[in-house]
Amino acid sequence: MTTMLIPLAAESDGFLGGVEEAINNAFEPIATAVTDVIFWNVPLGDYSFPLIVFWLVAAATIFTIYFKGIQFTSLGTAKDLVMGKYSRASDPGEVTHFAALSSAVSGTVGLGNIAGVAVAVTVGGPGATFWMILAGLLGMCTKFVECTLGVRYREVHEDGTVTGGPFKYLPVAFERFGETASKIGVSIFAVALILFGALGGNAFQSNQTYAQAVEITGGEDGWLASDGAALIFGIVLASLVGLVILGGVRSIARVTSKLVPLMGILYIGACLLVIFGNVTQIPDAVGTIITSAFNPEGVTGGALGVLIVGFQRAAFSNEAGVGSAPIVHSAVKTRHPVSEGFVAMLEPFIDTVVVCTATALTIVIADVPLYNDLLDRAAAGESVTSDTGVVLTSRSFDSFLPGFDNVLAVAVALFAFSTLITWSYYTLKAWTTLVGRSKGKENAFKLIFCIFTALGAVVNLGSVLSFADGMLFVCAIFNLLGCYLLLPKVKEEVHKWREGRRTGEITEVPRDERATT
Repeated sequence: MTTMLIPLAAESDGFLGGVEEAINNAFEPIATAVTDVIFWNVPLGDYSFPLIVFWLVAAATIFTIYFKGIQFTSLGTAKDLVMGKYSRASDPGEVTHFAALSSAVSGTVGLGNIAGVAVAVTVGGPGATFWMILAGLLGMCTKFVECTLGVRYREVHEDGTVTGGPFKYLPVAFERFGETASKIGVSIFAVALILFGALGGNAFQSNQTYAQAVEITGGEDGWLASDGAALIFGIVLASLVGLVILGGVRSIARVTSKLVPLMGILYIGACLLVIFGNVTQIPDAVGTIITSAFNPEGVTGGALGVLIVGFQRAAFSNEAGVGSAPIVHSAVKTRHPVSEGFVAMLEPFIDTVVVCTATALTIVIADVPLYNDLLDRAAAGESVTSDTGVVLTSRSFDSFLPGFDNVLAVAVALFAFSTLITWSYYTLKAWTTLVGRSKGKENAFKLIFCIFTALGAVVNLGSVLSFADGMLFVCAIFNLLGCYLLLPKVKEEVHKWREGRRTGEITEVPRDERATT
């Protein structure tokens, strides 16, 4: 869901524009200081590598080695779990494995899969796709670890609702440093998550949905291109979000379990039409991706530069290690924590290996004139902006599907809406961790979330969004540290599962007893 890479809708005029400028100017020094630290770059030859990306990819690699590539050997188990073969309707929790996975995927699959990937295969060339896939495959193990912990240490309340994720396992991981240090670490994580998801990220999603709507209704001369129309658009979007999130995670899961497959069919279906519509070019495209990964032409930093671009796109896209996904995965109906770890590892596979790769293949195979022009510009050292990335993706589709702009706008709206409702749940749990649980406190937060969603369509607080983006990766610092400290506990859960399957203690549940809602 990261807000990086995508341009904001046009700035407002008059009084509203003055307010935007004042807030942006006041916040700019803070945003710059935070992002300079969080996204600190380590020079590597002609390129630089964001240290936070190394932190994420290194963890994924270490976890993969520690668990002997469990994400590759347990795909069958993950599939069976998603189908509900090992969970009963009476198991503790609120949602099924499939619903939890759908909710988590809806929080990561978004605009970055469209524009971010386009920028990656332009700046890093086609070879960036190879490293993006590799990073996605490694990230599957990170999701496995954090989501297993999320369920193991979750709390099932008297009303049947669940609180889990880093809010519950980080105190256990950090207790060795003392109670005060533990509370500070968890509080920083919770505050950072709220700042990203409820005060920045949601406004960004609203802004982008509105920008796409304006684009397909006549642009700046269209009927949506006014502050009044923007406010109405924001209020309508926020109201739709509010209708869903008032029902809690079960309502969110019901919507996302229907929305995510629809999004997948719509977007992946369009990608496949382009790919198989140019079926004779597939072998050459795949060959180019592999060759360019190790022997690129005209890419700054050479093979290392391509690797960095691919890893960075994957890390920012699937959010493996950030700690957001375990929050919703912990609500699953199960008695075996590692079962949701197996399910969760499918998330980076869907987000990065499937969706991001489909976008990259579409662009490489379509090979529109703009792509080659952008490759030349990138090789000459010119920057490639994310708005150009959106145009490139759109033109790649238009080469085989004229008029795809309208379909892309629908996809953007679906991606944004699903992201909004999922992140409302993530940030709500952060809120209750800080202020406690009560109906009044929860509804107050939901109202605040919807207000900022509505405002996002009207105001463009660029510096605030940059700050919010940095906050997401503050979460990753604390979350992955906790995961390292609790790795032996995850291994215990793996052993329990395998032993249960071996002895017959864990067996397939009869169809009429399986969790279906």
